[in-house]
Amino acid sequence: MNQFHWIDPGVLVDQDLELVLVEECPADPSKGYVPAYKFEMRRNGKPERIGNIDLRVGDTYRLRMYGGHIGYGVNPEHRGHHYAARACRLLFPLARRHGIRKIWITCNPENATSRRTCELAGAEFVEIVNLLEDSDMYQEGERQKCRYRIDLL
Repeated sequence: MNQFHWIDPGVLVDQDLELVLVEECPADPSKGYVPAYKFEMRRNGKPERIGNIDLRVGDTYRLRMYGGHIGYGVNPEHRGHHYAARACRLLFPLARRHGIRKIWITCNPENATSRRTCELAGAEFVEIVNLLEDSDMYQEGERQKCRYRIDLL
């Protein structure tokens, strides 16, 4: 198995949005977790967190099918500016540097806002899948995930 190497993401800025790396989470094979970069979304030069976004670096069945390579959330008072979609696009070069060629993003079918975010980030809807009963998400009450794919060629 290859040793994972963290990469300095550099400056990740888009207009008034910047991503600030706050944590590098190592893999946890016992839980099926791959290494992940955790970022805060902030307005350029401002310390206030307006949201968060993670890039999960790996290729497992559960990641591709249910968890996704990217997870995001924007605080309610900062929604409506497409921050999540813009933040996704800012992570694409880092994903490429890690050899990721297909990014999978998942969301709940009833979450129309997140589905639109996937589309604005350039993702293509692939399918809706049922969650496995032994998954954390299923145990928390979720039943299905929409799967979106972005080809990073």
